Amino acid sequence: MINFNVPPCAENAMKYIGECVQNQKICGDGAYTKKCNAWIEERTGTAKCLLTTSCTHATEMAALLADIQPGDEVIMPSYTFVSTADAFVLRGAVPVFVDVRPDTMNIDEKLIEDAITEKTKAIVPVHYAGVGCEMDTIMDIAKRHNLKVIEDAAQGIMATYKGKALGTFGEYGCFSFHETKNYSMGEGGALLIRDEENIERAEIIREKGTNRTKFIQGKIDKYTWINFGSSYLPSDMNAAYLYAQLEIADEINNARLAIFQRYFDTLKPLADAGKIELPVIPAECKPNGHMFWLKVADGAERKVFMDEYLKAKNGIYAVSHYVPLHTAPAGQKFGRFHGEDRYTTRESERLVRLPMYYGLTMDQVDYICDKVKEFF
Repeated sequence: MINFNVPPCAENAMKYIGECVQNQKICGDGAYTKKCNAWIEERTGTAKCLLTTSCTHATEMAALLADIQPGDEVIMPSYTFVSTADAFVLRGAVPVFVDVRPDTMNIDEKLIEDAITEKTKAIVPVHYAGVGCEMDTIMDIAKRHNLKVIEDAAQGIMATYKGKALGTFGEYGCFSFHETKNYSMGEGGALLIRDEENIERAEIIREKGTNRTKFIQGKIDKYTWINFGSSYLPSDMNAAYLYAQLEIADEINNARLAIFQRYFDTLKPLADAGKIELPVIPAECKPNGHMFWLKVADGAERKVFMDEYLKAKNGIYAVSHYVPLHTAPAGQKFGRFHGEDRYTTRESERLVRLPMYYGLTMDQVDYICDKVKEFF
């Protein structure tokens, strides 16, 4: 069986975790948390990075920092993970879903402005598969309508749009380090903060509403409860596991990009013949090889291709992806779809994700491609 995903593990991971245990510092904001924060700040250019327990929690923090209130509306794609909407639903806001572009599966930037009302507070672009949304247009819309932009860059680390790191355009950006991501700490994430004036408030929210960060920095002699907040700090052992991968981040990134390119080049004749559709990478986007997807004719063909042929017959574990949020019970309860669902549902039912992970060999990729070609 070729698994869909194998979590990355770098050589130094156990050594660094052992150091945390030996130094009796396994809670949050230890040495390795600080190393990860600093690495992300340096590589992305964001003013501040705060490692979190998940991308979900990073997005919840962003909703708090953006002062999202009950009744506010937040524009986002329906084709995304539930956490994108949950963070705002928890604040009493209404997710307003708009259609996606079929070429990238990102939010269709041309449809955002029509969805804006007097209640709209923020736009949440989701960089699907580590391919950037059309951020120039989105930031222009946000500026003209005085809206916040919170980037769901869960899949976007090491990817760029016009040379600028995903997650650094809006006021806040959110990374994921779940075990399915390019770099993993099991469960984990990060909040990227663009503007320095928002850093202190973010640190307070992340530290259960206290000014403990200033205390640790030696700026005050004791810390106290300042504002609302929660515990968003991951264990330093998790950060140690992640940092070992960040040390070889370019190696991991280059390997994934090479796998992506092998898939694309080998399967392109099938796409040229009209048998499948392949991802489109806009010229202004530099991806990170987060996933490789293709599209078949429809949901019926996908089931036969993915479950009966690839998995059952050939030992290849390929998977589908999101059920559009506006079709889910909670999506219908808490949100609404604006405009026509021209592509979201139809394209989601056609999409198949092939195995993609650091350590997948080119021989395995070639075997998968051979079986895909045999099917069609």
